[in-house]
Amino acid sequence: MNIFRFVADLLHLASILILLYSIEKNRSVNGLSLKTQLLYVLVFVTRYLDLFTSYISLYNTLMKIFFIASSCYVVYLMSVKYAKSIRENIDTFPARYIIGAAAILSFIFTHKYTFKEVLWSFSLWIEAGAILPQLFMLQRTGSAENITTHYIFALGLYRALYIPNWIYRFFTELHFDYIAFLAGVVQTLVYSDFFYIYYTKVMQGKSFELPV
Repeated sequence: MNIFRFVADLLHLASILILLYSIEKNRSVNGLSLKTQLLYVLVFVTRYLDLFTSYISLYNTLMKIFFIASSCYVVYLMSVKYAKSIRENIDTFPARYIIGAAAILSFIFTHKYTFKEVLWSFSLWIEAGAILPQLFMLQRTGSAENITTHYIFALGLYRALYIPNWIYRFFTELHFDYIAFLAGVVQTLVYSDFFYIYYTKVMQGKSFELPV
């Protein structure tokens, strides 16, 4: 554990709490992508298959349980409790391409060709592209509530901070996971335009708007 990973984990937790608060406050999931949330369920289920087979620490176990449970709960809210507010005609990004690309990359970039290692790599590449359906929705609608953009910003910044985390671990522990590093770089690049607009709009007190 180091400061970069600790802050990143806090941002990840914050992003989910912001999302849950936004949904319950508005009693609506309008503007949110169900496809993105389903992809995150896939991310956590495939990454944390070792939850009941290996123990690292209480912190690690609780985080795994939280991320699996919260992602499933968000999908429940979107597909059952507030399903009528979903705009399916806008949430049209072909998520199957993200899954297909992640499957291919997980076989190219893996430490060992074992079921667990390939799935772990698969979860990283899925996560790198999971936000694309949400960003696609923002592009189509041209605007979003600021609380929704806070959620996306925290989610993107969490993964961006994992890049200095891996650099720090390389110099202090002589440990470097090139797959996690590459996936983190790709994910940060996916968020780059959003980060710029968030900084120039939301952080300046303006509404988040894009040309439709």
